[in-house]
Amino acid sequence: MNVQDIVNTVSQKAGLDQATTEKVVGTIFSVLEHEAEGTSVSSFFDKIPGADALAQQYDVMAAGAAPGSGGGLLSSLQGALGGVLGEKAGALINGVAALKESGLDMAQIRQAGETLIKQAEAAAGPDLTNQVLGQVPSLRSHLGL
Repeated sequence: MNVQDIVNTVSQKAGLDQATTEKVVGTIFSVLEHEAEGTSVSSFFDKIPGADALAQQYDVMAAGAAPGSGGGLLSSLQGALGGVLGEKAGALINGVAALKESGLDMAQIRQAGETLIKQAEAAAGPDLTNQVLGQVPSLRSHLGL
């Protein structure tokens, strides 16, 4: 199973268009890429061809990629929190903000997140998927899972 198969399934089950689904999946993978450590995240991406490229395409830590990067209070708050808490917290904050700014409600984000996790388990195996997600425990709560 490659990343396009996952995007297609999430799109169908969550009732989202392809472009929005690609952004959601890429954003979540980007958060995992920045926050999970060690060889488990590399092995996880190795088992899902195209996942790493999609994560980089929607890199939550890229300059200008942060939602609201035009300035304002949210942008300054994200920058301050990212600076204080380090890249890991910044990636999660940026990722959650990107998901909310994509126009999805929490029910849609939850449905997409649940489907993405099930598809990742099918592709990379439940043990490896849970090991990677376990390194980013707050991601599940932010996805409403």
